Amino acid sequence: MNFSEDPSHNLIRSTAESIAAEYGPEYWREKEEAGEFAEAFWDELAEADFHGLLIPEEYGGAEMGMQEMGLAMETLCAEGCGMAGTWYLVLTAGMAAVGIKEHGTEEQKEKYLPDIAAGKRNFSIGITEPRAGTNTLNVETRAEKDSAEETSADPAEATASADGDEYVLNGEKAWITFSDRAENMILVTRTTPREEADGRTDGISLFIIDMDDPGIEVSPIPKHAINYSKSCEVFIENVRVPEENLLGEENGGWWPLVDMLNPERIGFAAAGTGIGKLAADTAIEYANDREVFGTPIGTHQAVSFPITKPYARMETAALMRDKAAWLYDQGEDCGYETNVAKATAVEAGIEAVKQSMQAFGGWGYATEYDVERWWREINLTRLAPVTQQMAYNHISQQLGFPRSY
Repeated sequence: MNFSEDPSHNLIRSTAESIAAEYGPEYWREKEEAGEFAEAFWDELAEADFHGLLIPEEYGGAEMGMQEMGLAMETLCAEGCGMAGTWYLVLTAGMAAVGIKEHGTEEQKEKYLPDIAAGKRNFSIGITEPRAGTNTLNVETRAEKDSAEETSADPAEATASADGDEYVLNGEKAWITFSDRAENMILVTRTTPREEADGRTDGISLFIIDMDDPGIEVSPIPKHAINYSKSCEVFIENVRVPEENLLGEENGGWWPLVDMLNPERIGFAAAGTGIGKLAADTAIEYANDREVFGTPIGTHQAVSFPITKPYARMETAALMRDKAAWLYDQGEDCGYETNVAKATAVEAGIEAVKQSMQAFGGWGYATEYDVERWWREINLTRLAPVTQQMAYNHISQQLGFPRSY
């Protein structure tokens, strides 16, 4: 293996460091407390071409891969942005860009990808539902081909849609980030009921929908952290979309969705190590300055070792994330690697933040030192985009254990 870095990686790292220096912990503390979206940071990511990292040059992007995106995310997180370093990139620049690039029509690519690359279009991803939870195959949001005679009393409207080139969408989603401000959503639906589908992964379809449709209602969910963006319930009632808004094939949306989920897991692995390193580096600086009984507290192994151990594990997890990203960029199967990277990065990062808070003592509980906020942020990674339990379920199955779900 060759561990020498491509010059472009050095550029991405230095650019991310510069952005994080401008939008550091105090900035995010203010945005969190105010519950405000970080418009200036979003625009800065566009200026740096980070929104377009995964988008081909012909659509205004940088035509790079998940290795570069993971590096950008981890560096932003570690150098001062905390969870925002992943949060503001993973959905639109990551999942939506990948889904449209890999499975969209030429018309969809031309319509959406240049705007994504320029930071002019924000996407939310409509997967999670209150009753389906982690089992995405159980989504109940329905997309039904329009029956003009049944849905329209207007003869002109019935004639216009009589060829069945529209779908009618109905359902409910939960925990949909950016849905309060996004222009579009990639919505996961069922076009064939599960009990009628040929296989367990059949019958899923993806649609690109406009969020300003009057049939869409968005309700933010009060939450523990990451309040510089809203996560919402989304209610969809009789939303009509043309057939051209189908992303991929009807009833064949499962595998395009999987293609979008692997970048999300790589992104959250970057968040786990990035937030963990940010907290650890902040605690190390504090441990060198803070003196008790005439000596810096960092001289005591009871302070240094609890941070050093998870730091070593984070370094290892970052290597697995890089491997997963490399496999993804080569078009290879990487489900095992993305789950290993996410699970290990999250556990190591959580332990690093926990022990960093401990190193601060009582001041670790104070908002002015930010570590308590990073603790709140990193704990989300245990639950999303896939729970630790489900990540280990996937890993166990790959190791040869019988399927448990």
